Amino acid sequence: MDLVQVSVAMSLDGCIDRAGGERLVLSGAEDLREVQAARAAADAVLVGAGTLRRDDPRLTVRVPELRQGRLDRGLPADPARVALTRSGTIDPDAAFFAGDGRRFVLCPTAVAPGLRRRLGAVATVLPLERTDAPSIVAALEGVGIDRLLVEGGTQVLTLFLASGCFHRLRLAVAPFFVGQAGAPRLAAAADYLHGGDRRLRVVATRSVGGIAVIELENDAAVPRSR
Repeated sequence: MDLVQVSVAMSLDGCIDRAGGERLVLSGAEDLREVQAARAAADAVLVGAGTLRRDDPRLTVRVPELRQGRLDRGLPADPARVALTRSGTIDPDAAFFAGDGRRFVLCPTAVAPGLRRRLGAVATVLPLERTDAPSIVAALEGVGIDRLLVEGGTQVLTLFLASGCFHRLRLAVAPFFVGQAGAPRLAAAADYLHGGDRRLRVVATRSVGGIAVIELENDAAVPRSR
C-alpha cells in the first residue's frame, strides 16, 4: 500500500473521547480542515465498529472545494468508508452506510455470513482470517485501496500503532486534560514495535488554531500479513 496514515486528536492525558455522554470536541476548525484534506487525499477511511456505535460518523469530505477537487481528479466525492468489527454488531441504518460511495466492513471469517445477511447491499463484507493490521491492509489492497487513512478508535489505533503498520502518524493534541479513568485513549497496552530503542521520526510540530499538531514518520517497512 502506498500510504497508511494514522490521524487522531487527543487531550494532554491521551484521551480521545469522554468515558460517556456527549462526544468530546478536541479539534478546532483549522485542525478539522487539515483532517478533511487528509480524507480528500485518501482512497479509504477506516474506523472501528465501536466508533460507529458511539459517534455515528459519516466519514465524508465536507469541504466543498475538497470534494470538487476529488471530482476533478476523476474520483468519487468521498473516499471509501471502511469499518472493522470482530462481533459483527453493526447497525445497517448507521450514517456510515448513507449516501453514495463504496463501503467495506472487515470482520473475522466466521462472522462474515451473518454480517452479509444483516447488511445486504449497503456494504461489501471482507472476511479476515486474522484481524491484525497487515491483514486489514492486504484485504483493502485487494479491492484497490492504495492510500488508507486510519481514524480510530482505540482498538483500531492500537492494531496499527503496535504493529508499526503505518507510514505516517498525525497527532493533534488539545491543550486540556480529560482526567477520567474510563475514557478511551489513543492506544491500549500492547507489544509496540516502536519502543525506547526504536523511535518514530518527528518531521513537524505546529500550532494549528490552538491545537498542537505533531507529525511523525515510520522509517521501518510496513509489515505484511503472514
